[in-house]
Parts: sequence; structure tokens; C-alpha cells
Amino acid sequence: MKYKALVVKENEGQFSSSVQTCDTDLLPAGDVLIQVFYSSLNYKDALSAIGNKGVTKSYPHTPGIDAAGEVKYSSVAQFSKGEKVIVSGYDLGMNTAGGFGQYIRVPSAWVVKLPEGLSLKEAMIIGTAGFTAGISIMRLSQLVKPDDGKIIVSGATGGVGSMALSLLHKLGYASVAVSGKATETKFLKQLGANEIITRSEFEKVDKRPILSGIYAGGIDSVGGPILENMIKTLKPLGVVTTCGSVSSSQLNLSVFPFILRGISLIGISAQNYPMSMRKDLWQRFSNDLKPYNLNELLNEIRLDELPDAILKILNGQLKGRTVVNLID
Repeated sequence: MKYKALVVKENEGQFSSSVQTCDTDLLPAGDVLIQVFYSSLNYKDALSAIGNKGVTKSYPHTPGIDAAGEVKYSSVAQFSKGEKVIVSGYDLGMNTAGGFGQYIRVPSAWVVKLPEGLSLKEAMIIGTAGFTAGISIMRLSQLVKPDDGKIIVSGATGGVGSMALSLLHKLGYASVAVSGKATETKFLKQLGANEIITRSEFEKVDKRPILSGIYAGGIDSVGGPILENMIKTLKPLGVVTTCGSVSSSQLNLSVFPFILRGISLIGISAQNYPMSMRKDLWQRFSNDLKPYNLNELLNEIRLDELPDAILKILNGQLKGRTVVNLID
């Protein structure tokens, strides 16, 4: 069966991408063949598209770590033809042909049935970025309650940050957005941010090992000096979750915030999140965790618009969630 996909090719160390016609017979082995209706663009997809071998080892390759669509064939009893499903994380779009193609074939252990109350498009507005934000907030909320104080969110206009602001607003937390985009104040306020701090202001390095306690918690997706200052400015028993290293993978600070204030730093990874917990979180996204303003996060594009969108996300020029419509 023929289908369209964004294919990234390597030629003497140079990488290029274009929409091509592919054949489902060449997809990797798997229990479930899925027609993809929607995918979403994540930073990891962009890295795969420019040849980052830490993400994708061999080319030609179709990125896309998220996919939502309909089962076309299943060799296992738990999935039937016509069922609407979600696939995110695991090896999808990394070293397995991903959601930037109209068909994927994957192991059944990667597949989640679409919960009632959530459309395929809404599932991809959430996608891996929203799923990561959801894990972050679930972990943070175990130790920090809305009455404990403000939650600071870095990378606030990005996928994880914008979803985190929406989820915090839904759950009654006051939030402070850290952003390098001075023109996006209105957007951040619409997502529920109570205050906005410029990235340049917050990332200034203060060499003191601990600073005044301001925030009850933080959700970080950039790392580097911003994460360091989040940790230094937590109140006693505060919590920061971290899931990214766009700024830096290095963390230069002392143990004093951890010892003197008893704070916690929690690493977040959505890629191999346990399936039982994965199903529960997707179920929550269909009801109590579904943001009020989900469509305000949406930027919808077609498959042939992906190369331009990939360049924009690499240059920090996108906001919210970019959903790829693969329906002919």
C-alpha cells in the first residue's frame, strides 16, 4: 500500500528532507498497522530531521515521535480494525518510522486506545510535550499544593511549557512564566500565567549558593542557568521537575538548597513511561486534566509544511503545539 511520508536522507554527511511516496511493505515488523491522521512536531523530531545521531542512528528515516490514527490491521486480540489509537514515545520516530508518515507499524505494547472524550487531533495537541508536562505536574502535585505558592515554568511558549501553564491553571495553581519572547505576553496570559519574567532577567547567574525562597515549585524544560536559579529560589520543601537541556546539560550549583531547604529535583522522561501509568494519564487528559484552552495552543500544518516548521522550532520561533494533519 502506497502512502506519503516526510523522509530524511543523508548524503555525505548532509541531511535533507522531502515528502515522498513510500510503501507499507517496507515498514518495520510489528503487531499493529495504523493509518496516521495526526502527528505533532516536537524538538526531538527536529533533531532527527537534521541528522542528530543521538536521536536517529541511520537514514533514510521518517521522524515523528507522536501519532494518532486508526488501526488498519492487528495480529493481536486487544486491538481491532477501525479502533482509534495513540502511539507516543518508545522508539517511534527515533529509529522506527514515525508519525510524519501516513502509516506506521509498531509493536502492540506501544499502542494506547484513544479515551472517550478526546479526539485524535486533541490527543496530538497534547502529544509527547503535553504528556511530559502531565507527568511533571503529577509528580510535583504529590508534594506541592496550590496553597503552597507559585510555580515557575521555563520555556513557557514551547510545547512542554505552554502545556504546563494550561494544566497548572486547570488545577488551580498560580504560575510564573519564564520566556524569551517579549511579544507573547497575551498568549501566556491566555494559558493561565499569573506573572511573566523575561528569560534574560531570570537566567542571570548569581554565584551565591542559595537565594531568597520565592517559589513553591518549578517545571523546567531548558536546563542550564535557569534550572540552577529555579533550584536556588525554591521555598523549603519545594520541588522542581526537569525534562530538557536545550540551554545546557550542565548543572553548576552546590548541595545547599537540597540540604538547607529540603528541596527535591525530579527528572522526567515520557519515552518509556510504564504502560499502566501511560493509560491512566491519557484517561485523565480526557477528563480532569483536559485544559480549558486546548485549541488556543494549536497551530495546524500539512505534511508539506513540515520542513519549514522544523527550521522554526530549531530557531525557537514556534509557540504552543504544532499538529501535523496527514489526512488527504
